[in-house]
Amino acid sequence: MPDFAPPSLAGSFRAMARNNAWCNHRLLAAVATLDQAAFEAPRVGFFPSLRRTLNHILVIDHFYVDALEGGSLGPAAWANEEPCATIADLRAAQSAVDRRLIAHCDALSDATLAREIRVHRGQRFQAERQDRLLLHLFLHQTHHRGQAHGMLSDTAIKPPQLDEFYSIAEAPLREAEFCELGWTEADVWGL
Repeated sequence: MPDFAPPSLAGSFRAMARNNAWCNHRLLAAVATLDQAAFEAPRVGFFPSLRRTLNHILVIDHFYVDALEGGSLGPAAWANEEPCATIADLRAAQSAVDRRLIAHCDALSDATLAREIRVHRGQRFQAERQDRLLLHLFLHQTHHRGQAHGMLSDTAIKPPQLDEFYSIAEAPLREAEFCELGWTEADVWGL
């Protein structure tokens, strides 16, 4: 069996960016089987619908990925809290921002992880270390995907497994999904 351990801290962030994209791909594919009414239906959660929760993930991804890329989008990112009215639009937009995050993480080195990122907070710019900002972003995504996963449990659709990225048992399905995403296991681990 090949050793897929990331060779560096930067390699770990590259793997986490792909894990994030894979989880979004799986979750949004399941949500896409719902009709529009179920997508918008009120549910228990901080953002009380699948549509609102998944749009929140997208909006905050735009905010932080823009900052990582050196942009100054800042609070304008959430001027429209629900930029995607349909799951089809949301899947396309989330996939696009996931690809931007992967591209950013692919360009990282261990030396650049401590670089300061300027995050536009409205009246000021906050300096944040890149590695800490990435950890916050991945935690934010995981937190709200978990809420959406719970909401999906309240529908007729079985929520997908989201924590088997590294599991050998899931390898055949994972490889097929990686192919849909345009990458291989070797891409994930930087081999």
